[in-house]
Amino acid sequence: MFGLVRNRTYNKKKILVMGTLFLAVLLFLAARVVFLIYYRGPELAEKAKELQERERTLVAQRGQILDRNGVILAENQTVYNISVIHNQIEDEKAVVDLLSEKLDMDADVVYEKVSKVTSIEKIKNNVPKDIGDEIMAYGLKGIKVDEGSKRYYPYDNLASKILGFAGGDNQGIIGLETVYEDVLAGENGELISTTDARGVELDDYMETIEEPIKGDDLMLTIDYNIQCYCMQTAEKVYRQKEAEGVSIIAMNPQNGEILAMVDYPEFNLNDPFSFTGDFSECTDLNEMWRNSCINDTYEPGSVFKIITTAASLEENIVSLDEQFFCPGYITVDDRTIHCHKTTGHGSENFVEAIGNSCNPVFITLGLRLGVDRYYSYFEKFGLLEKSGIDLPGEAGTIMHDKENMGQVELATVSFGQSFQLTPVRLMTTVAALINGGTTVVPHLGKTIIDSETGESTPISYEAGESIVSSETSETLRFLLEKVVSEGGGNKAYLEGYEIGGKTATSQTLPRSDNKYISSFLGFAPADDPQIMILIKINDPQGAYYGGVIAAPVAKELFENILPYLSVLDNKQ
Repeated sequence: MFGLVRNRTYNKKKILVMGTLFLAVLLFLAARVVFLIYYRGPELAEKAKELQERERTLVAQRGQILDRNGVILAENQTVYNISVIHNQIEDEKAVVDLLSEKLDMDADVVYEKVSKVTSIEKIKNNVPKDIGDEIMAYGLKGIKVDEGSKRYYPYDNLASKILGFAGGDNQGIIGLETVYEDVLAGENGELISTTDARGVELDDYMETIEEPIKGDDLMLTIDYNIQCYCMQTAEKVYRQKEAEGVSIIAMNPQNGEILAMVDYPEFNLNDPFSFTGDFSECTDLNEMWRNSCINDTYEPGSVFKIITTAASLEENIVSLDEQFFCPGYITVDDRTIHCHKTTGHGSENFVEAIGNSCNPVFITLGLRLGVDRYYSYFEKFGLLEKSGIDLPGEAGTIMHDKENMGQVELATVSFGQSFQLTPVRLMTTVAALINGGTTVVPHLGKTIIDSETGESTPISYEAGESIVSSETSETLRFLLEKVVSEGGGNKAYLEGYEIGGKTATSQTLPRSDNKYISSFLGFAPADDPQIMILIKINDPQGAYYGGVIAAPVAKELFENILPYLSVLDNKQ
């Protein structure tokens, strides 16, 4: 009897324990369900959605780049991006054979991509439209052909070193394409499709498409026709003189607008990674893409006498009728510095001295100014700062530290030697000196055109600081017109037009290489400059003096450009 009671008690306890455990499990599961539904429900639903959806990026078209008159310099071509979805492939061999043949790819490489168990595998981007159409026509399961766009440059190498180019991912790599990336790039879209557990897209579910937004268009200050004139001229000089390179910049000195910029030879924008043509012996892409107008410095030589003249006129340390005597040299401290005319120019007034490009006279002016005053004009004229042009990689001026600048250094700087600056920096300063004395910012971006509304927004640039008086500017223009009409720049003279300018011949470093740079900086009309041109010829063979080979190039350019710009014959 006692044993029976004990067994009943034991069984009741056992039932109670099991019931309690069962109830606890039920409560736990109920709590878990509540937790999953109310607390993690949205998160889990999103994860399930992600597992059931496949996303593909729809790359936005880049905005066009146009010249100032609307000529298209960079646009887009329709291409296809080819990919495969492993779980949808029914005939793997057929897919591999088709893609390797049509895409001109190694079959083993294609097979490795096709056989990967991934949601989607890229095979090749930027496939020409006709090839993509052929692939689609076969209708093989598992191949995805998505439309995209590729950058295309209608004129191949025209303006290559300023336009730059976009890469396979449609992002700018160099030049304006990278400076204005935010303007041109646009916003990518997205295509979302629904799949089953195996990753196979379901035909019954509609694809969701977020359309890409095209980038805005960029209108430049560049004039297509002037760019062509300069390009053709640069190539001709490059061939005739067997030069290392020829750079030409055309600018409106009144506002800093760049009308043309050439750095010949130029590369093919539609094949920017190939060393072809004049670059067949080149091995460095950066060297091929380099724009020496802004990326490289050089000794400006006698063109820099424009700067010394402007500072001297501002300081009233010279008059136009002041007489000088040039014996062919001048001694500074213990250094004898020769004039380019070693027999000397003899007696000459200042108007004649600048026309003769007489070194001793300009050294005399530099010494009159002194280190402190001359250096202050370097700073005032912006020569120690970058020009601020809207291109990447602008180099800075290489100049003596003021405290290390002695009389000899001052003498050599006064006629354009022993320091270096970029062509665009020199041109920007001279533009201000001849336009009445007001600074400008050299630039290529003119207007942004909204891709959706068509609304145009001008790009603004800070400028307008006065660096010389209008009287100094007027006198400088008068002197530089005399250089062309009567002096050493006479080979740039154009009948019927008043052209101002200055020639230069400088050496590259090291001097032992005996390589020279021939250059000319000129503007027209002399009394109201509307266009300014800088020509720089690197290491020409044979005659290398600026007045002999660079000045005639300027004349040829002015002959084409002045009538085109409707600049009237101001001597009629």
